[in-house]
Amino acid sequence: MNYRYLAPTVIVGAAILSSALFAAQLSNKDKVVAVLNSIETGDTSAVAYINPEKYIQHNPAVADGLSGFGEVLRALPEGSARVDVKRVFQDGDFVFTHTDYNFFGPKVGFDVFRFEQGLIVEHWDSLQQKADKPNPSGRTQLDGPTDVEDIDKTDENKSLVTDFVETILVKGQYDQLSRYISETSYLQHNAVIADGLDGLGEAIAAMAKQGINMVYKTRHKTLGEGNFVLTISEGSLGGEAVSFYDLFRVSDGKIVEHWDVIEPLLPATQAKNSNGKFGGL
Repeated sequence: MNYRYLAPTVIVGAAILSSALFAAQLSNKDKVVAVLNSIETGDTSAVAYINPEKYIQHNPAVADGLSGFGEVLRALPEGSARVDVKRVFQDGDFVFTHTDYNFFGPKVGFDVFRFEQGLIVEHWDSLQQKADKPNPSGRTQLDGPTDVEDIDKTDENKSLVTDFVETILVKGQYDQLSRYISETSYLQHNAVIADGLDGLGEAIAAMAKQGINMVYKTRHKTLGEGNFVLTISEGSLGGEAVSFYDLFRVSDGKIVEHWDVIEPLLPATQAKNSNGKFGGL
């Protein structure tokens, strides 16, 4: 059965009846992947992994609860949705993913889910239009390593990346870049920036020449598993308020790879929920 033909009350009812049965059968990572894949497949059993009585939505374009989730799915053109989860990570009660979507058009997305007692109770995300060609170094927004390594260094790597974001991106102390980023191997997946410190510097200079300022105002959250660390920040790009989701890969105490999604913020007057894009982080 496809979600687009399923009434919100039926979705909620089905979830209440089946959540206790299904919640303990999969890892939290597997539950998240099942929920995301259901956007494409229409498998209604996946809603069993979402708490039907408490699902806090932070995507401002989506209403709260399972009914809001169902409403968006029903609005998708039939057969158009595609979901390919490239990376999935867990940090305590949070699971975060990096996904290749066709969701009202080709997109790259990060999703963050929070669990309580084995069920999803909260969701944040950020989506960006997928580039139609690789960046200047031939990399796409989604390719690269996916396997988690160095689990024992999770906290160390999160601290490194948090310090990088606060020092370099928020405070703008670019002369400190070499403290954090490998000078010999820095792979870049941003759609318009080339590899290496030179590529990053050239991109920043080019934006400045065009009068485009990239401003990181506040880092709201750092999540990580092993050698992968995600930061969630807000700021502006060219004067437009945006969210910054940055995924970093760390090796031997240096940042060696970067993926990102930058999404314009929906005005509060147009939001379908009052939870805030960064609320709860």
